[in-house]
Amino acid sequence: MIEDLTDPRRAEPAYALPERDTLEAWLEFHRTTLLLKCEGLDDATRKRRPIPTSKLSLHGLIRHAAEGERIWFRRNVAGEDLPLLWANPPGEDRELFPLDDADWDTDLAVWQAECDASRAVAAARELDDLGTRNGEPCSLRWAYVHAIEEYARHNGYADLIRELVDGSVGW
Repeated sequence: MIEDLTDPRRAEPAYALPERDTLEAWLEFHRTTLLLKCEGLDDATRKRRPIPTSKLSLHGLIRHAAEGERIWFRRNVAGEDLPLLWANPPGEDRELFPLDDADWDTDLAVWQAECDASRAVAAARELDDLGTRNGEPCSLRWAYVHAIEEYARHNGYADLIRELVDGSVGW
């Protein structure tokens, strides 16, 4: 089955936009892509890890994206002293697995709230404004590019997971 990814919520950015508009549009494109990959499935299917050696599931990727949004924009760029959502201690992939008690509606709302918070952080700054990441200066521009890179990579995983769990393929 081929997915219909002509959803009006997801549009490829125009080819000639100012830098900030390009960055914002590509980030929104990738956020929406991840959401579309998760839609139309039940909870068990979104939590399913179809590759036995991997911790990845669609539900876990939404939680991972929420964690990333919080880290890149709120903690790094805005300097907010916020705890991690699930990945505590860092590096143990707790946002990815286990998901036995995870609630999709709650976790989706958390991701959406983190995306909204990221948008607010970005709207209040210029691309060259600096925060700190790992003790080093970090620009809003870097956060945008890193977020786009992360979503693009994880959306590739989401494509494969979706194909493995229900046969849907799409771009």
